[in-house]
Amino acid sequence: MFTHVMIGSNDLERSRAFYDATFAALGGRPGETDAGGRLVYRHEGGRLMITTPIDGKPATAANGGTIGIAAANPDHVLAWHKAGTAHGGTAVESPPTERPNGAFVAYLRDPDGNKLSARSPATKGA
Repeated sequence: MFTHVMIGSNDLERSRAFYDATFAALGGRPGETDAGGRLVYRHEGGRLMITTPIDGKPATAANGGTIGIAAANPDHVLAWHKAGTAHGGTAVESPPTERPNGAFVAYLRDPDGNKLSARSPATKGA
């Protein structure tokens, strides 16, 4: 359904440090800068792009929005959460946990306040 998700940042190098670390924890590669100066992350067919706003105004986080990121297993979710908090992210909501629906999830806000969630099946190999 989606081709990509684009979010804004007020500091692309700070965002690069955060997203390079969190995607590395999930087996992804560092972001690349495209011709427009945007950071582009590609992983398993999905793309996340990060840019300074075109209108020149400050980037703001979506109130009520969450970007969900697929993880292979709970260990990846935990590594993602640890990498994120070590690179300027803020843990939000509950600690990483198994949910009643059988998913293992963790939530972070990136350095610009965008809310992210990593989610995997609750058990390895499920």
